[in-house]
Amino acid sequence: MRMLPHSSDTTVAVIGAGAAGLLAALSAARAGATVTLIERTRDGGRKILISGGGRCNILPSVAQPDRYVTDSSPNTLRKILRSWPLTEQRAFFERELGMALELEHETGKLFPASHRARDVRDMLVRRVQEAGARLWFEATVTDLRALDGTWEVSLEGAPPLIVQKVILATGGLSVPKTGSDGTGLRMAEALGHTVHATYPALTPLTASPHPHAHLAGISRAVTLRATGAKSGFATTDGFLITHDGWSGPSILDASHLAIRGGPDDRRQDLFVQWTDGDAHEWERRLTVSRGTVRSTLGSDLPRRLTDQLLLEAGVEGTTSLAQLRKSDRQAVVDVLTRYPLPWTGDAGYKKAEVTGGGVSLSEIDPVTMESRRRPGLHLCGEILDAFGPIGGHNFLWAWATGRAAGSHAGAG
Repeated sequence: MRMLPHSSDTTVAVIGAGAAGLLAALSAARAGATVTLIERTRDGGRKILISGGGRCNILPSVAQPDRYVTDSSPNTLRKILRSWPLTEQRAFFERELGMALELEHETGKLFPASHRARDVRDMLVRRVQEAGARLWFEATVTDLRALDGTWEVSLEGAPPLIVQKVILATGGLSVPKTGSDGTGLRMAEALGHTVHATYPALTPLTASPHPHAHLAGISRAVTLRATGAKSGFATTDGFLITHDGWSGPSILDASHLAIRGGPDDRRQDLFVQWTDGDAHEWERRLTVSRGTVRSTLGSDLPRRLTDQLLLEAGVEGTTSLAQLRKSDRQAVVDVLTRYPLPWTGDAGYKKAEVTGGGVSLSEIDPVTMESRRRPGLHLCGEILDAFGPIGGHNFLWAWATGRAAGSHAGAG
């Protein structure tokens, strides 16, 4: 680890060089502060590098604040998101930072024109350095203490830093190989913050035994519904059958509902509608169409999936529609439009895109991201009790909270 600067040289310490931390350091430096960005990995921005399959889904094309999840106040969450609207964030990247973005029309996602996540990470690191902030990689923060109007940042193998302001941007627990191990959450709790119970979110679901393991690799758009949620949940998006369960955007977006459900109703929580047609449409088609049951379903579904669903419905695929009994027709309609997903577990933090739960938003000023409990401490990014759906929404949160924390800590 390189020698850290003398305490008197730094007014703002940013802990964590992920998406939120990089924006916080950049904003604080541009606000006039002398900034040191401390990062435990050798290069920072590890989640940026793996996001979007290595392409970095930097933003959504349409903001969806109502789809964010929090155990804190939804109104506070929306107020934070409104502090830096999507249009202004896009303009920041495209005009101010000079990074052209391209819309992927079929998904509504915005990617850098180069489709290289490394370009996003490297550009942010470069801009932070150009703004005058110092980056100290492979530096591990071991403790954080509030002194009389200042903060002591303890470091492994180096003298502590004494600074005026601290920005915690340490992330949560998801994808631990990127450096996320919950250190910041533990520090925030030790400093008196309420930390809502954490859990893996936007993560695949698993099954043991897996009834569809032989169908691994089948991918299609489905409608996934959750019952028992406080408000009805439905999403239409990609669905992938894997060797040990299910994944794809629809599963990831619904996973928190399944994971947080009671143990007695886990197998009943999620229901799949395999095609665009709803129950009424399939009832009509199976009544008026000609041919066999298999040929009718096969026009919309892969053959292997068709055969599996018919097997579970207890209906022979060679049965003529003209001879299909009413009870069998209903069984086919049910497996097509309200198929109970038999999951038994989840892929955990190892494959979770974000962490659910975190520091309560009620204890954070939504304008400055400053702690209401510990003046001079600002928090941003995944450490906070909020996450959005896949598709760039969690970057939207990281950029907004990082900018707010940095600009206000840097100006003060």
